[in-house]
Amino acid sequence: MTAKIIDGKAFAATVREKVAGHVSRLKEEHGITPGLAVVLVGEDPASQVYVRSKGKQTIEAGMNSYEHKLDAATSEADLLALIDQLNNDPAVHGILVQLPLPDHLDSDLVINSIDPAKDVDGFHISNVGLLGTGQKAMVPCTPLGCLMMLRDHHGSLSGMDAVVIGRSNIVGKPMAQLLLGDSCTVTIAHSRTKDLADVVRRADIVVAAVGRPEMVPGDWIKEGATVIDVGINRIDAPEKGEGKTRLVGDVHFESAAAVAGAITPVPGGVGPMTIACLLANTVTACCRANGLAEPQGLTA
Repeated sequence: MTAKIIDGKAFAATVREKVAGHVSRLKEEHGITPGLAVVLVGEDPASQVYVRSKGKQTIEAGMNSYEHKLDAATSEADLLALIDQLNNDPAVHGILVQLPLPDHLDSDLVINSIDPAKDVDGFHISNVGLLGTGQKAMVPCTPLGCLMMLRDHHGSLSGMDAVVIGRSNIVGKPMAQLLLGDSCTVTIAHSRTKDLADVVRRADIVVAAVGRPEMVPGDWIKEGATVIDVGINRIDAPEKGEGKTRLVGDVHFESAAAVAGAITPVPGGVGPMTIACLLANTVTACCRANGLAEPQGLTA
C-alpha cells in the first residue's frame, strides 16, 4: 500500500479562502472587520518569523492586524497592562502572545490574563476546561487543524480507534478531547507507555506529537491507518553537505507511508494549518462577540 498524502499546504489555502469569504461577508453585511493582535516580547528569531507570517496572512484574509513588539526587558506589569488594554479594545477580537516568553515573565499568568473569549490560541485555563467538558471553547490551533484534516479525509470519525502520542497541553491533551468530541475511542500514549508499539498498532488514527525525530516506525502502523504527524524536528543531513540539516516529523515517513492509508508529510502537513486555524479562530471569536452565527467548517 502507498499512503495518500494529506497535503496540509493545499488544505490550509482552502481554509484561508473560507476565512476570507467570511471576513468579506462580515464587512458587507454587518460593517465589522475582525481584528487580531499579536504580542511579541524580545527578539527570538523563530518567533519573529512566525509573527511576520501571521501578520501577513491576517491582512491577506482581509482582517485588521495589530502587532505589538516589546523589548525583551519589558516588565510583567507592563505586559499585563497591554493585554488589559487589548482585552478592552472592541476592535480586537483575537489576542495572541507569542511563546516562548523571556524567562522573567510567567507564561501561565500572562496567558490567563487574556480574555478567554479573545484567546485565539486556546491556552487559557477557562478554554481548557470548556473543551474538556464538551462546551463551546476557543480551541488550540494545531489540534483544530489536525481535526479538520481528519474530518476532510474520513467524513465521520465516529467509532474509530485513535491513539495520540504525546500529552502536552498545547497538542496532545486538546487533540484527545477533540477526537472524543467526534466519538472516537481515544488513548493518550507517551514515552512511558508500556508496549507503546502494540498500543499504536491497533489505531485507525495515529496523531504523533511527541517531539522526537522519527520515533514512530512503519511497523508500528496498522495497515490502512491515517497518520497525522505533528512533529517538526531538525536533524543532521550529511548527504546534503557538511553542517546541513533537514526537517523530519515524529514518524519515519517512508516506512509509515508504505503501510498507512493516509499520512501528512513534514514539512507541508500540519504546519501550514496552524496559522490558517488561528485566522479561523479570530473570525469565530468575532462572530461570537457580535452574537452572529459561527462560521461553518472553521470550528470544532
